[in-house]
Amino acid sequence: MKRRQFLKTAAAGATATVIAAPAIAQTSPSLHWRLTASWPKSLDTLFGSCESFAKYVSEATDGKFQIQTFAAGEIVPGLATLDAVQNGTVEMAHTAYYYYIGKDPTWALFCAVPFGLNSRQQNAWFNEGDGQKLIDEFGAKYNTYNLLMGNTGCQMGGWFNKEIKEASDFNGIKMRIGGWAGKTLSKLGLIPQQIAGGDIYPALEKGTIDAAEWVGPYDDEKLGFQKVTKYYYYPGWWEGGTTNHLQINLAKWNELPKSYQSIVRAAASAVNVEQTARYDARNPAALKRLVAGGVQLRPFPQSVMEACLKASNEVNAETSAANPFYKKVLDSMQAFKNDEYLWWQVAEYTFDTFQIRSRTRG
Repeated sequence: MKRRQFLKTAAAGATATVIAAPAIAQTSPSLHWRLTASWPKSLDTLFGSCESFAKYVSEATDGKFQIQTFAAGEIVPGLATLDAVQNGTVEMAHTAYYYYIGKDPTWALFCAVPFGLNSRQQNAWFNEGDGQKLIDEFGAKYNTYNLLMGNTGCQMGGWFNKEIKEASDFNGIKMRIGGWAGKTLSKLGLIPQQIAGGDIYPALEKGTIDAAEWVGPYDDEKLGFQKVTKYYYYPGWWEGGTTNHLQINLAKWNELPKSYQSIVRAAASAVNVEQTARYDARNPAALKRLVAGGVQLRPFPQSVMEACLKASNEVNAETSAANPFYKKVLDSMQAFKNDEYLWWQVAEYTFDTFQIRSRTRG
């Protein structure tokens, strides 16, 4: 009897195991997704973020969720990621959303706009303000789910073949400049050009454009702009804290098990911090090398900054009047920024300014 009872128990256990196995497989399926980026492989800051993300997701799922990364142009052009994700050509992408203002200028507000939020304020607005809620609502119209996945911090004002001493000096300049900043500067006579990162150097070298901006010293040095231009301006008032996003096809996102969704969120969040750290750590040495190599570092004059702010305010007012959702997002961002700078003025700015003055005094 004991032997018979043992066999019955063992058989029941085996049956339970057979039943349980498919359930486990369903909650942790083997997946192979593709991620296309807006960046060339040479940029270990931006494309490196894609590689880090894929690595973290794979490790957290014991290799069951594999994401293959592709640089700009390997599947689709760098400025075509939104279409590729929206129509399911790829499951996900990594990009800067101001590339898609041709579809709707509201996209720029989720990335970087002239005189917008700095990097920490961007993170706070998305995580604690209305940023994520608004991009969830807006992104669903394009069949996308979007997560923060990187911030460059404040960028540089770009490379010019001549000095910019007053706002009128922008007149007639053909400049590679991304996003909503081109709309602002066109009010001052500049002719904006939307060119992917890997194509900027040859355009400068051939004289197709007169000026260009990308990110900052570390990336710009890698792309070689210092070889063909002389004047390097700051600050990039149009990109005080550029947010890069992980784009995911909404239908594919909804099909993911909850555990995989949590892993993707966590991996994107880790890369969001990692990317800013890379830029903060690598830009100083790169700037030193550029200046030592003969690059002429120049600040935009106060009068130029004020003219650009005026033009930006005009663009925002005109666009808000024609686009209700743009106005909704802009109003949220502006209100958040105003409150943030109350705090910045009390603590962050005061602390940093004292430290900078102390450093320059030796």
